[in-house]
Amino acid sequence: MSLNTKTTTLTLAAATLLGSSFATFAEGELNLYSSRHYDTDERLYSDFTEATGITINRIEGKADELIARMEAEGANSPADILLTVDTSRLERAKDAGVLQSIESAVLEERIPANLQDSDNQWFGFSQRARIIFYDKASVDNPPMDYVSLADPAYKGMVCHRSSSNVYTQTLTAAVVENHGADAAKGWAEGFVANFARDPEGGDTDQLRGIISGECKIAVANSYYFARGLRKDVKGLSAEIDKIGWVFPAQEAEGAHMNLSGGGVAAHAPNKDNAIKFLEYLASDQAQQYFSAGNDEFPAVPSVALSESVAKLGEFKADAVDLSAVAKNVPEAQKILNEAGWK
Repeated sequence: MSLNTKTTTLTLAAATLLGSSFATFAEGELNLYSSRHYDTDERLYSDFTEATGITINRIEGKADELIARMEAEGANSPADILLTVDTSRLERAKDAGVLQSIESAVLEERIPANLQDSDNQWFGFSQRARIIFYDKASVDNPPMDYVSLADPAYKGMVCHRSSSNVYTQTLTAAVVENHGADAAKGWAEGFVANFARDPEGGDTDQLRGIISGECKIAVANSYYFARGLRKDVKGLSAEIDKIGWVFPAQEAEGAHMNLSGGGVAAHAPNKDNAIKFLEYLASDQAQQYFSAGNDEFPAVPSVALSESVAKLGEFKADAVDLSAVAKNVPEAQKILNEAGWK
């Protein structure tokens, strides 16, 4: 496969087979390792190339596989940028030593301080609110915050993803940061006691569970629901009016936010181009793509929301430092295990 096209996409397996042939270090190029799997991101890449003349060579794979690959490649890694989803994975990349601190006045000005790493090794570029959804026909008093999901009043009603999922881990880590480890342990135990079923499937499956009647209450990221408003999602969109939603903790810390973000690779051969790309992701144009193309909330506060996202309404987001939350993930996993969260 030629690397001279404007955008080259390789699966992780294919890139592994190609080996060093992918390590093109010429000026005007950018080697991107990405675990984002959204078709709409293609517009981000093509517009960046059109604006800058910088060719993007892309390897796609699961986040942990990409991080492990970068570790194995070491100083010979061709990676310039790592893009991934969720704060915990960004922090994992930092802890693995595959990212580097950078200086960018543009990123400092555009990206809120709580959405970037304390050492400037990663930056958030889009957000998803973790929302409580409920069956409007059968739930008159939905939980208004995350803590209430452990209330015995909701026994046998609540659905959520497994403890191995990063969204579960990061939400629990945020509970640790906002309420303390002891409170988080009691919360996790109460949550498990309220399960309508053993954790299974993705966020869309939790929403489908409300439609089917298996779940009365579910927790999911906002963009899964907004996508069902914007286009047809099997098992969801046709009866989506059955579902109500709550932005949690509006009288307290605010709704928990998941990040999609990235950072410059530790041994980036095209560091200047990498910084330019991150700065482009913070531009109004790119931020609007995140919202319109993938139903996400922009990281830059001044950027308008797409119609599907705006339909969810205004809310207060948790302003907790997500870098601090990410550091709580190992403790959060221990709490989930001890609570019997499968």
